[in-house]
Formats: sequence, C-alpha cells, structure tokens
Amino acid sequence: MVTQYEVRGTTAKGIAGSVERGVAEGWLAPGAALPPVRRLADELGVSPGTVATAYRELRTRGIVVTRGRGGTVVAPAPAVASRRPPRVPAGLRDLASGHPDPALLPALVPPSRLSPGARSHRAAPRLARLEDAVRDWLGADGVPVEHVTFAHGALDLIGRVLSVELRPGDGVAMEDPGYHHLLDLVTASGLRIVPVAVDDEGMRPEALRGALRAGVRAVVLSPRAQNPYGGRFSGERRDALTEVLRDASDVLVVENDHASEVADAALHTVTGAGLARWVHVRTVSKFLGTDLRWAAAACDPVTLARHDGRLLVTSGWVSHLLQETVLGLMTDEVTRALVTRAREAYALRRTSLTGELAVRGIASHGVSGMNVWVPVRDESAVVNGLRSYGWWVGAGARFRLDAAPGVRITCAGLDPADAARLASDFAAVLGESEATYGG
Repeated sequence: MVTQYEVRGTTAKGIAGSVERGVAEGWLAPGAALPPVRRLADELGVSPGTVATAYRELRTRGIVVTRGRGGTVVAPAPAVASRRPPRVPAGLRDLASGHPDPALLPALVPPSRLSPGARSHRAAPRLARLEDAVRDWLGADGVPVEHVTFAHGALDLIGRVLSVELRPGDGVAMEDPGYHHLLDLVTASGLRIVPVAVDDEGMRPEALRGALRAGVRAVVLSPRAQNPYGGRFSGERRDALTEVLRDASDVLVVENDHASEVADAALHTVTGAGLARWVHVRTVSKFLGTDLRWAAAACDPVTLARHDGRLLVTSGWVSHLLQETVLGLMTDEVTRALVTRAREAYALRRTSLTGELAVRGIASHGVSGMNVWVPVRDESAVVNGLRSYGWWVGAGARFRLDAAPGVRITCAGLDPADAARLASDFAAVLGESEATYGG
C-alpha cells in the first residue's frame, strides 16, 4: 500500500469511500495492496466485519479485486478512473485511435420516414425488415440465426448480457492483449478478469482450458480482426476452441465480431458447434459510421430472453430512426461497393506496414483487421521516440494484462506510400532505444 495514503472511516461506507478517493486521486495505484481486514480493523478501531463489508462493496463496484493469498488490491483498471485515450498532440499523425478512415465511410443521411407521434416501441422493439436483413447477414457466415436481437453497440450488448448472467466476483476469460474498453467494462462490472493468451489465430486453446479450470463463468473472444493483436480464427483453431468449450456447458461464450465486413478474413464461428450458451455480436461502426451506435446479435433462446428482458426495463428499444438508417445503408448497393473498397484498402495498408517492418527485421502481428501489434521492450521509449518523428501510436499497456509489452498501430488511414517511412522511423527509434537503455 502507498504509505502516503491512510485509509480512514468508522463505517463500511466511510472506509469504502476513503479507498475510492485514494484511487481516484492517484494515491492508490492499480495493483496497490490494501491492508488485511483484521489489521485495518485494529487501526481504525472497528470490527473486522465492518472492514470486510467495505472491501466487499469495493469489489462489487470493480474498484478492488481479491487475489487469494495475495490479498485485496486495487483493480488494474479502477471503475472510478477514466481510461480515455490521451489526446493526440498537435502536429502528429494519429495512428493510435483505432478508427476507420473517414474517406471510406458512407454519408449518414437520416431516413425521411420518422416514427409518427409520441409512442412506445416496447411491443415491437425491432424492425422486421432489419431482422430479416440481419438473419441473411449472419446466416451467410454460418451463425445460427433463429434468435436475434439488437442493442446500442457491442459494449452495450455485452455489458447487459454479462450483467444478467454473472454476479460480482465471477471470472471472465478475456483475450490478452485485448480490447481495452472491454477489459474496463468487465472490471467496472465487478467481475474478475482471467487473461487468456492470444496469437495470430486468436485465443490459444491451452490457455483457454486453463481459464475454464480456474472457474470462469463467461468467455469473450474475437473470431477475426482481434484488437489489438490482429489475429483471426483458422478452421483448425475454431475446432480446437470448440472442443475445449464443449466441456463447459454452463459457461456463456461471447463472440465479438466487431469488424466483420472489413476484417479481411473469413468467419470461422464457434457458435454453430453445439454450445449451450452463446451469443455472436456484430456492429457496423467500423464500416458504416462510428456514430451508428447499433449492434446485432444472434444467441441461444435463454440469452435472448434475459438480454431482452433487461433491455425492456432500461432503454426499452433501440431507436427505430437508427434502425431505419442502418437498414438503408446495409441494403444500398453503392454503400456495399464502398465497404468492399474499404476492406481491400485496409488489407493493403496493413500488409504494406507489416511487410515494411519485416524488411527491417521488426516482427509484428496483424493478419486481419486494421491494427498491427508490434512487440517492443520499452513501450514508453518507442511511443515517445516515434512522437519525435511525427507519429502517434498506442502504448500497449492499455491493452494487456500478463502479455509482453508492445505498441498498437492503427493503419486504417496509413497509405502504403507512408508505410516505408514509418517502418524506417520505427527502426531508428529501436536503435536509439538500444543505444540509450542498452537494448
């Protein structure tokens, strides 16, 4: 525990509030250990039960986690702190945001047909025509589509599903390195992350088996365009993962196909392999527009009922105006041609960068999607070094748990002509780092 900060309070609420203030103000950093229950109770003159109640409240809110004999520590991504990416410094080329190229997105024009008057759509939350389009879209890739539903984006849907399926303290198997907003969502929900290593084919089966043995209640994985590593399931990897997952019939499997149409990889889904509890999630923000906060999902009937039941008593439904906009774009031939062009452009930009890095002896990962992961020894040295050359890339610390250091480069807007210059600058930065820090 940081010695400069002293936990105070005489009630469970007061103690929990004191710890939360310490985290929010930076006195208690992620991983900082809190005093054992009995010791803190003695120091504050309260009962051990009072301290235990305070720690339980903090765990429920995702501020701390308990690591068995390792005690209670501040969570890696505390729910009280924002993990928004740092602002891009003026004058730098932004390769850290993870966003698609605006030039390859269609113009968003709201439909002229609006909902007449003020009325509720709770009785019919989904447009039937969009449901049909979603069934065609997902079904073409082998996803079972008997039960489909909508939400306000992938994070909204995944968060809602986890909230009705799991309880605070339950374990969730997550990709490592993985999508930082998903990692934050799970932690903020009071759930326990169990990291699962990935490679160019996605989650590693042996690592997933270890997480299941640790008692996780859910698994969240990406079948293609894995963020930030860029992996994608091969048919062999999909088969290996489903074999592992079949032994865990009570575990919810969440397949997050966030980049689908621009992933530049075929879908090898685990959802059609006889799993009992599963949900396949897709969004359109990467190829139709980042302002379209809409997601579609296919799932088993129990998951559908629980998700839609919670949606009914919260937002009620997804805006029909938004649904009409998505449907119009999904069925527009000009937009479809633009999406095809975007997929081809992102593939060329990604492979151009990985190829130029390889020429210079720099290993990288990115076989699908719009991100490239480059393992490095010192993330800060590389990020700051590339900044001096005019590039802004993402430090890997935001994405990883137990994984080795690296940086994420979003190449969606990086023309192939610029890939050689970036790779040369990257090589120069690595050389400068070795000269400064001895390799």
